[in-house]
Amino acid sequence: MQGLNEEQRKAVTAPLGPLLILAGAGSGKTRVLTHRIAYLVEGCGVLPSNILAVTFTNKAAGEMRERVRRQVRSDLSGAWIGTFHSICARILRQQAEHLGFARQFTIYDDSDQHSLIKQVASDLQVPTDKITPGNIQRRISHAKNSLLSPDEFSRNSGGNFLDDFVAKVYAGYQRALKENNAMDFDDLLIHPIRLFESRPDILQHYQNRFQNILVDEYQDTNRAQYIFLKQLSAHQNLCVVGDDDQSIYSWRGADIKNILAFEKDFPNCKTFRLQQNYRSTKSILAAAHSVVVNNSGRMAKELWTDREDGEKVSLLELENDLYEAQAIVDKINEEFSQSRRHISSSQRGAGRSFRDFAILYRTNAQSRVLEEALLRAGMPYIIVGGLRFYERKEVKDILAYMRLAANPADSISLRRAINYPLRGIGDVTVRRLEAHARERGITLFDALKDGSTTLSGRAKERVIEFYNLISKYINLKNSISLLEWANALVDETGIIPLLKSESSPDSINRIENIRELQRAVADYATNTPGATIEGFLEQVALVSDIDGWNDKSNAVSLMTLHSAKGLEFPVVFMVGLEDGLFPLSRSFEEPASLEEERRLFYVGATRAKDKLYLSWAAQRVRLGQRQFSQPSRFLDELDEKWIVRDGRRPRIVGLPNAAHHYAPPSPMPKYEDESQEIPGVEVGRNVRHELFGVGKIISADGHGENLKVTVRFIEAGTKKLVLKYANLQFL
Repeated sequence: MQGLNEEQRKAVTAPLGPLLILAGAGSGKTRVLTHRIAYLVEGCGVLPSNILAVTFTNKAAGEMRERVRRQVRSDLSGAWIGTFHSICARILRQQAEHLGFARQFTIYDDSDQHSLIKQVASDLQVPTDKITPGNIQRRISHAKNSLLSPDEFSRNSGGNFLDDFVAKVYAGYQRALKENNAMDFDDLLIHPIRLFESRPDILQHYQNRFQNILVDEYQDTNRAQYIFLKQLSAHQNLCVVGDDDQSIYSWRGADIKNILAFEKDFPNCKTFRLQQNYRSTKSILAAAHSVVVNNSGRMAKELWTDREDGEKVSLLELENDLYEAQAIVDKINEEFSQSRRHISSSQRGAGRSFRDFAILYRTNAQSRVLEEALLRAGMPYIIVGGLRFYERKEVKDILAYMRLAANPADSISLRRAINYPLRGIGDVTVRRLEAHARERGITLFDALKDGSTTLSGRAKERVIEFYNLISKYINLKNSISLLEWANALVDETGIIPLLKSESSPDSINRIENIRELQRAVADYATNTPGATIEGFLEQVALVSDIDGWNDKSNAVSLMTLHSAKGLEFPVVFMVGLEDGLFPLSRSFEEPASLEEERRLFYVGATRAKDKLYLSWAAQRVRLGQRQFSQPSRFLDELDEKWIVRDGRRPRIVGLPNAAHHYAPPSPMPKYEDESQEIPGVEVGRNVRHELFGVGKIISADGHGENLKVTVRFIEAGTKKLVLKYANLQFL
C-alpha cells in the first residue's frame, strides 16, 4: 500500500464485488489498477489464473503487466492481461472451430477489408459510383459494433437504397471472410459474443476461469465490449476504471452511457473518486476544468493537486498557420533557454530535451506546416499516426507470403503475393483460377494445385511453381524454428534481389524495412515461449499507432489529440483552436458531439505537466484554400484568471502572398548532444543528397559497410540510408 493516497488505498482494498473507480486525468489510475491486481493475489489469495485485466493498447497492457510483475511474489503467467482485441483473439484461437473457422485464421486490417469489400461489391454488381467501398466498410463496422447481423441490418434499412446496397455487400462480405478463414477487427469482438450465446457451456468455462475482471479506460468501451464483459462477469467481481470527462471515441462506437450507467447496471457497486492529480500544475488543471465543466452529461468532480500554481496557460493568437508554426518553434527555443538558465535550481523542467515537447492537433492535415517549421529550425521530431511500419508496401508484400503460408485459405494475401515479384501470372490467369475455385467449391489456393487441368503452357508452370513454394513453407512451419522459417521465406520470395537491382535510394530504404521486419520476427521469437508465425502475425495485426511510438527518442512528438490519450509531456502545444476545426463544424448542430469535442480539449490540456500553450490562427489553408477563421468557442469558456495572452491579437484580414510570409527561423542554440560522434559520421552534420536535397543527420547506427544514418531532409522528410550507398555530400 506504500505510495497510495487514502482514496486510492480504499479502492485497492475494497471487498470483492462490482467497483467503479472514477479516475481523473493524472490521478494514478494505472497505479490503482495494478495495485488492485497485486492485492487480489497477495492479500485475498486469488489465483492469477482467475484474473482477467483488459485495456485498450498493447503499450498500456505491457506497462500494466510489468508493474504487476514487480509487485507480487506469485507466478503471474496464468493471468490474462491484454487488450480487448488480443483477449478475444486468444479465446477464438481456442474455440474457432465452434464458429466454423480454423484456428489459424487471419486477422484482416483496414486495407485487407477494403480489398475484400471491393471484390464482393464487384461480384454482386453493386454500383460503387453510388456508394464507395470505404463508405460500405464504415457502415458495416458500425453495424457490427451495434451487434447487427447482416439480416438484422437489412431489416432495419427501411428501404433506403444505399442501405440495401450495404446489406447486400455485408452478407457477401461475411461469407467471403469465412471462405478466407479470416476475421476483421470487429469480428474479434463479435464472434466471442455469438459463441457464448450459442454455447452456454463454453461461456460457463470462461466465467469460472475469469472470476475477477478489471477494465481500464471503461469510458471508451462500445456496445460489443460492454456485452462481452456482462457475459463474463457472472461472479460480479468487475472492477472498472475510467473517467467520463475523457470519453472521446464515439466515432468508433464508444458509448459514454456504459460508464454513466454502471451504478445502475450493478446496484451493489462501490464507487471511488480519484481526484488528486499528480501530473499538472494548478493553472493547467483549473483552465482545463473551466472548459469541461460546461458539459451537462458528466459526473460531478474536480481535480486538485499539491503542485504549485505554475505558469499561466499561454494563448498564442497568430495571423496565419505559418506564423503559428513558427511561433511554436520560437517557444520551444524559449523553453530551452529558460530551462538552461535554471539548470542548477530545483525547478521542475530544468534542462529540457526535445522529447519534453508535444504538439497536438485535431486533424492529421495540420502536421505539414508544423513539420516544415521544425525542419527549418533543425529540430528533430516524430509523427505518431503517420504511415505505420506494417502498412508499408514492401512490408505488406512479405507479410502476404507469411500469411498465406500460415492460412492457405487467405485469398487476399494470395492475390498480393502470386505475381510479385513478376512471375508471369497475370489477371486473366487469376480470374480463371477464381472461376475454377467457385465451380469446385474449393479455396483459391487449392485451385492452384488444379492448375494442370485448368491452365496450359507457361502460365501452368508458373502457377505450379508458386503453389510448390507456398506448400514448402506450409510443411516447414512446424519443423524448423520461426526465425529460420521467416528468413528462408524472405530469401525465396525474390523481393530483396529485385529491390537491389533497382539500385535507388528508395529501394535501399525498402530493403532496410524488410530487414527491420526480420528483426521484429527475431525479437518476437526470442521473447515469446512457443513462438509461432500465427502468433507473430496476430501481434502485427493488433498493433496500434501509439504502440509504434518511441518515447525514448529525443524528438518533438507530433500527434492528433486522440493519439495523445494516456500520455503526458512537460510542455504541450494545442494548435488550431478555431471554430470549425476544433471543435469541428459538424459538431455544432449536435449537443452530444459538441460535448465530446469539449472532452477532447480537456484530454489535450491535461497531457501537460508544466506548461500549456494554446494557439489559433486567423487564416489557415484547409481543403487546398486559405480560409478566414474565428477563435474556438472553447477559448471563450476558459477562465481568464488562468490565461495569459501571448502577443497581439491578429487582424482578420488577408495578406498578399500569405503563403510565403512567415517569420524567419530563429537560430537554434547549441546542445551538448549535437557533437555526438559515431564512428564514420557526426550526428548533427548537414548533408546534401542528389534526390532528397539538404538535410541533417539525426542518428546513426551500425558500423563499417552496415553503417546506417537517419537524415531529416528539408523537402523530403526523414529517410534512413545505408551510408555506403547514399553518396551523401557533407556540408
